[in-house]
Amino acid sequence: MENALLVGLSRQMALGRELDVIANNMANVTTNGFKARSARFQDHLMAKASADAFSRPDRRLDFVIDAGTPLDTSSGAIETTGNPLDAAIKGDSFFVVQTQAGERYTRAGAFQVDATGQLVTNDGNSVLGDAGPITFAPQETGAAIGPDGTVTTTQGPRGKLRLVRFDDVRALRNEGANVFSSASAPQPAGIAGRLEPGAVERSNVRPVLEMTRLMEVNRAYSSVASMIGRMDELKRSAMSRLADTANS
Repeated sequence: MENALLVGLSRQMALGRELDVIANNMANVTTNGFKARSARFQDHLMAKASADAFSRPDRRLDFVIDAGTPLDTSSGAIETTGNPLDAAIKGDSFFVVQTQAGERYTRAGAFQVDATGQLVTNDGNSVLGDAGPITFAPQETGAAIGPDGTVTTTQGPRGKLRLVRFDDVRALRNEGANVFSSASAPQPAGIAGRLEPGAVERSNVRPVLEMTRLMEVNRAYSSVASMIGRMDELKRSAMSRLADTANS
């Protein structure tokens, strides 16, 4: 009976984790460049004991453990905005931005110019070019981003957006504000780093699929919770009867 409760609890914890992942995906349906995650689980086999005195052979007992939340790196839909400072990445590259925690990576390409004349993201992080932050003088106008990432104004080129890629995107870690960090150094995107100017990449979350998953996980969570409740009640009932028998 204890084994059944523990297995049920491990499953319930895994389902709770999956609910958190789905909720985060749904919350970012409209976030530019957002990449969805999914929950992945695997069996954990209880170590087997053995003895000549066992009346029955050992049986396999599986627990559920969290095997991680892999990143879905598929591209989101590209939507034309007409804003010359917007750029959508074609392929598997990332923009590099400067945050208070250091360099980070994002697919969100809706940029603007802040009060100091720097090109920044909507969250205020500086967008880095090959030579560092991209800045504009007060008198410059007509800022635009080209397909190769070159930023120009009426005064000429002002830098080229730094685009990078990773050998293993599964190693990327979410850090909030739609940016990623990585323990491994990125590689220059090179000629593969191409942009679609005047457009942004939307989230790759599929709302209908996520809602379906949400309903399925909710039903499974409720079913496991009900089973655990019944097992706990059965345990209390058995203990009560044993106590009555001992006192009779």
